[in-house]
Amino acid sequence: MTATSPARTAQEIRKDLPADFSASIAVFLIALPLSLGIALATGAPLQAGLVAAAVGGIVAGRLGGAPLQVSGPAAGLTVVTAELIQHYGWRTTCAITVLAGVCQLGLAALRTARSALMVSPAIVHGLLAGIGVTIALAQLHIVLGGNPQSSAVANVLGLPAQLADLHPAALGVSALTLTVLLAWPWLPGRAGRFLRKAPAALAAVAAATAAAALSGLALPRVDLPSWRSHALPELPEGPVLGILAAVLTIALVGSVQSLLSAVATDKLIASERRTDKRPPRTDLNRELWGQGAANIVSGALGGLPVSGVAVRSVANVKSGAVSRRSTMLHGLWVVLAAGLLVPVLDLIPLAALAALVMAVGFQMVSITHLRSVTRHREVVVYGTTIVAVVLGGVLEGVAIGIAVAVALALHRLARTRITVEQLDGGVHRVRARGQLTFLAVPRLSRVLNQIPHDRHAVVELDGSFMDHAAYETLHDWQDSHLAHGGSLEVTGRAGASARRPEAAPGADSGAVPVGEPADGSHHADRSRRAPQRGVHQCCRPWTPWQNHCDHRPAGTRTLTAAAAAKAAAAVTEAEAKAAGEQAASPAPRRRGAGQLASGIGAFQRDTAPHVRDELARLAREGQRPSQLFLTCADSRLVTSMITASGPGDLFTVRNVGNLVPLPGAESTDDSVAAAIEYAVDVLQVESITVCGHSGCGAMQALLSSTPGAPMTPLRRWLRHGLPSLERMASRHHAWARISGRLPADAVEQLCLTNVVQQLEHLRAHESVARRLAEGTLELHGMYFHVGEAQAYLLSEGEDFFDCRVFDSVGQHA
Repeated sequence: MTATSPARTAQEIRKDLPADFSASIAVFLIALPLSLGIALATGAPLQAGLVAAAVGGIVAGRLGGAPLQVSGPAAGLTVVTAELIQHYGWRTTCAITVLAGVCQLGLAALRTARSALMVSPAIVHGLLAGIGVTIALAQLHIVLGGNPQSSAVANVLGLPAQLADLHPAALGVSALTLTVLLAWPWLPGRAGRFLRKAPAALAAVAAATAAAALSGLALPRVDLPSWRSHALPELPEGPVLGILAAVLTIALVGSVQSLLSAVATDKLIASERRTDKRPPRTDLNRELWGQGAANIVSGALGGLPVSGVAVRSVANVKSGAVSRRSTMLHGLWVVLAAGLLVPVLDLIPLAALAALVMAVGFQMVSITHLRSVTRHREVVVYGTTIVAVVLGGVLEGVAIGIAVAVALALHRLARTRITVEQLDGGVHRVRARGQLTFLAVPRLSRVLNQIPHDRHAVVELDGSFMDHAAYETLHDWQDSHLAHGGSLEVTGRAGASARRPEAAPGADSGAVPVGEPADGSHHADRSRRAPQRGVHQCCRPWTPWQNHCDHRPAGTRTLTAAAAAKAAAAVTEAEAKAAGEQAASPAPRRRGAGQLASGIGAFQRDTAPHVRDELARLAREGQRPSQLFLTCADSRLVTSMITASGPGDLFTVRNVGNLVPLPGAESTDDSVAAAIEYAVDVLQVESITVCGHSGCGAMQALLSSTPGAPMTPLRRWLRHGLPSLERMASRHHAWARISGRLPADAVEQLCLTNVVQQLEHLRAHESVARRLAEGTLELHGMYFHVGEAQAYLLSEGEDFFDCRVFDSVGQHA
């Protein structure tokens, strides 16, 4: 199925059937041992894992909104299910699973699926990691030949006694299972490539089973009782609040895991396949509906709770599945195996399944996730959630994780650093870093009162929020400071002039009023009015020409030549009066050269006095930029504004599409290569940044280009962007995305991919490659979203799904 043509013909279905068939076999071979292992880990009957795998494949696969997601018993629900079985028994747990499915149907009817994605990723990753640690600790006892305890703490405390009473047979089978599991993806040679087509989990369990059977080891093995004695659900018995909490836990944890897995599967598909080969994107509310229906059926048939499983979904996509038929067929194969392969399944040692599940538990503690939360400064939330899940349980761990995340957010909102320093000439500079709220008022008042009344003060506000209490404190201090003969200047970020401005004749003594707090949001930016002569709010340096207004007094406006001539030629007094009134009216808005001249005049009048000294220094010493900034020629991209840079900081190269032609491919245009060589070898810049942006016309032209069209200069230039187009369509290169969301459309996807590709082109230039090898040059990728006024920087490495990620840059980066 494709995103552009959901309706598929019978011929297309027959054509895709072999791909779905082969993918279903691969997923089945992974799901079979994992389903038995998860059932073993929960303490449920082993058939329950097979029931959940079959129902997840058939019911959730048919009704769900993620065509290629595979559902079944998941490790993420193992701890919750094990606790329910211990408290209520297996049959009541089945009834709780049914009620959890009903709850999921209600959430789907209310269309709340998107709300599940609001949970902080640090909490979700911490939850999965805590569950993984709990699973691994429990299965370690079975690996060593014993039985797991009732909790993670008990498992840790009982480990010394278990180590003192090892069972060599169980330990040997477990070690063989882990060895094959870890070594299987690295088998060398042609034979290795052939063998690797079989899943590592299946190969590990098969090898351990064969070794145990051939050696005649006396080990506990899988014991699948007759389906005639299979336990079905019974009405819940126990405290109503306890049952309700159990239902909500199964429903919420399963829903969050399924929806996150569905989103991750979408990302993987986008990175692996061309647009015309992709199934429709996930309908999250329909997926929640399918998960609810699957849990109702699974619980009613005596199966484990069902949720979307990332590992099996990844295998489904990687195996070439095209439609939801692969998921449904895998469920059918599980049904056949449960009915026909019971004698074979009964040969599997429990120690082999325990080793397999223990490895899955360790894999749930992802190094990639740890790096991600570290980069976003959420390690505290991540670590607290892990500890809380291991010590207290899933529901308690999630609640504590949410509480810590909220506390951390409030701390960051309320954290404000206020300092004061004395500069040359007796000037006192106060810096307020962070949000100015009532919590910061005592510190702000204490610092402000340290400034002598007769001195000049500079107050730098580096934040985006100031509430009424902070405004009143600052405003009252300003009135008092000025009344005692002092002067002050309120500015934005550090770097504004700290000298007292020249006062206009008749003006007050250098006072700069603190602006009123903004309605609702109280943006502090409105109170940072630096004293620039003749600068109006609508005519600041970053304001487009078309928004500039003529603020000159009416008496000083020059008459246009045509109006003056008409007034002079007026015959009657009335005509002269009318012509004079017309001449006194404002002149029409200037265009072209007039706009340019007006802008230059504003610079000479308002900006040149402030930068003249710095430009004179640069003229004497020469330019020494630290960065080569290569970006698009788009008029909406103002490099100095989005980087807060000034004269001498950036050596800027702009062209259509921020393209870096490969060496030897420039034809007659060597300008980009010459700029790179000059910046790297002559100016000795320390880093190079390639900056793309949203809505790039060059990328739109690449996407809409048609073969055989007449070759124009623009089309010839855009040929250097074809590798980016090929990279986006290739399954052999890392996909690029913005942290926290998918690209809005194909244009944004290509804009992001183009930045990654042009960085690769940069590495092909001899001067760049040499400096990179010496370790004296860095390459950076950047993306600017014009509509959001938000910059993103390309992070190092790739995430869990092999994606290159652009992280947003905040105020305090």
